[in-house]
Amino acid sequence: MAKEEIALLGGGCFWCIEAVYAQVKGVKSAISGYAGGLGANPDYRSVCSGTTGHAEVVEITFDPNVISFSELLDIFWVIHDPTTLNQQGADRGTQYRSVIYYHDALQQESAEASIAELQKELRDTIVTERSPAPTFYPAEVYHQDYYALNSSQGYCQAVIAPKIQKFMTKFSDKMA
Repeated sequence: MAKEEIALLGGGCFWCIEAVYAQVKGVKSAISGYAGGLGANPDYRSVCSGTTGHAEVVEITFDPNVISFSELLDIFWVIHDPTTLNQQGADRGTQYRSVIYYHDALQQESAEASIAELQKELRDTIVTERSPAPTFYPAEVYHQDYYALNSSQGYCQAVIAPKIQKFMTKFSDKMA
């Protein structure tokens, strides 16, 4: 039996990514946070300023016996646009970049293979950053489980709910 593994993904606002992965079978936790920039212990205000270089990311702890890293990436491609540089919808800035931070050579190989396969289906070039996993910094408490706690809020209804619906429609067999 394999132990738990960690995936570190960014695809726009971390509320969106966290809300989807929190509903995936085999995912033990999905934590919103920051990674990939300069300076330790960034906070939301500094990351949003664009001066730290950190991305909004989600640290996903998962059971590889239930869902593979490759399957997590299949979901990732459906819930964000990997062809827009530093932007997802109206959210703009380097903190919203599409990024896969890999933890080992197998995750790196899986990410590269997944991108190569997806690129065959797309006209626009995939701009998803791929880098070794840097230090992950959990976001402030009020960012955790944001959708679950605020699902009637406007942003949640307009932006997050459609991503969850896409996930549920395409990956009903992966729902917890």
